[in-house]
Amino acid sequence: MKPDLFEAPDYYNIDDLLTEEHKLIRDAARAWVKRDVSPIIEEAAQNAEFPKSIIPGLAEIGAFGPYIPETYGGAGLDQISYGLIMQEIERGDSGVRSTASVQSSLVMYPIWKYGTEEQRKKYLPKLATGEWMGSFGLTEPDHGSNPGGMVTNFKDAGDHYLLNGAKLWISNSPFCDVAVVWAKNEEGRIHGLIVERGMEGFSTPETHNKWSLRASATGELIFQDVKVPKENLLPNKSGLGAPLGCLDSARYGIAWGAIGAAMDCYDTALRYAKERIQFGKPIGAFQLQQKKLAEMITEITKAQLLALRLGQLKNEDRATTAQISMAKRNNVEMAINIAREARQILGGMGITGEYSIMRHMMNLESVITYEGTHDIHLLITGFDITGLNAFK
Repeated sequence: MKPDLFEAPDYYNIDDLLTEEHKLIRDAARAWVKRDVSPIIEEAAQNAEFPKSIIPGLAEIGAFGPYIPETYGGAGLDQISYGLIMQEIERGDSGVRSTASVQSSLVMYPIWKYGTEEQRKKYLPKLATGEWMGSFGLTEPDHGSNPGGMVTNFKDAGDHYLLNGAKLWISNSPFCDVAVVWAKNEEGRIHGLIVERGMEGFSTPETHNKWSLRASATGELIFQDVKVPKENLLPNKSGLGAPLGCLDSARYGIAWGAIGAAMDCYDTALRYAKERIQFGKPIGAFQLQQKKLAEMITEITKAQLLALRLGQLKNEDRATTAQISMAKRNNVEMAINIAREARQILGGMGITGEYSIMRHMMNLESVITYEGTHDIHLLITGFDITGLNAFK
């Protein structure tokens, strides 16, 4: 097991734009990743197992609902703090960040924003501590980029709803205690329902044989005549805009998280380039290697500034869906390109588990697809700037 020597790049002194609280929160998350994630993550990925032992630590650093008010067990932090926590966690592993993103933006967020006071008090405190883990059921086997075409549905059965259908590619599903599930009512309107483990007819089979996000638990949510109490309906928002609002929050976190993965690949490649000797000198002395490294730090810096400005807009409640899409798409593409270039700098060593680069690269192949694919986000930007809808 190699020591975690990571040093975060800050080429434009962006730390000067952060508050002392931001830096304390980030540094606490960074220290936790070095201590509790880095030593175990390669083995977890090789074994395709989510390390559940880290759940209490994620809660301690505020990774579960950091912007949820303290009244409900959250940390009451701002959006930049949330972004920085996601950055540090994904520096460790995208799959671990996925677990935190789902818990925060896709489970706690809709209960907080769309739920009743009773629902907030019942679920949010236990989700904030990690006592309960959650999952988010939107994507279906035949409906990925077109979630409005979902077939999962519920019917009024008197004192409860009867839920039927299936969801696929669901992070945390194999061990979730609760699931926020999106389904159509008898009129075809989309609503959110809170489904709890143990409800008869509710099962969560795990998805195996993944080459990506191997240290994250992925599975299905299957509903066969599940009786859901009527008080488990999220009443304060319905329609496709409700789950898409959750995805905005998740995509924002990804825009920050991808920077962490890119930072780790860059830092690994930079250190290797200074130490690896070929033809009598470090490979970092060769022009082509310097070109790769210079382009990496340039793209990371641009992504940092994009995420920081987006965080400021989020804090002011002015960030648009299209702005969030742009940041998610740009920053993930940036990260995956850096992972590929960093792998080349390491040569054959870059494909081994001795270094983190290949694991990041494989993970990012999922990140560039989930929460809206790369192409979908381009079309969101295109629609925003032209006013012409390419989806129809």
